[in-house]
Amino acid sequence: MSQYPIIILFDGGCVLCSGFARFLIARDRRGAFRLLPLQSADAARECARIGRPVNPPSPPDSIIVLVGDRALEQSDAILAIAAAMPPPWSLLRALRVIPRRLRDALYRFIARVRPRHR
Repeated sequence: MSQYPIIILFDGGCVLCSGFARFLIARDRRGAFRLLPLQSADAARECARIGRPVNPPSPPDSIIVLVGDRALEQSDAILAIAAAMPPPWSLLRALRVIPRRLRDALYRFIARVRPRHR
């Protein structure tokens, strides 16, 4: 993914999502990511820009990556983030060979059991 910064919308009330955001910030040496909690006015503006309503996030929507006018969700969002990270994390993009149906099922399972409140 060559468009920078990559806008990542995450559930700010989710312990796992907030931890993932901190993980990304600590490794984002190139300034590739712009992280916005879904509950923020900035996230609402970005969603409005692409015509996607922002509601309280459901588990599968806990992380959304905005690329131009498209929203990537579930495992596609995670793999897009991995592709933009430095090695060794960027190697995770190889998981794209796993069928999306299976990747998304794992994503939804994790989203369902994640701790939601800090």
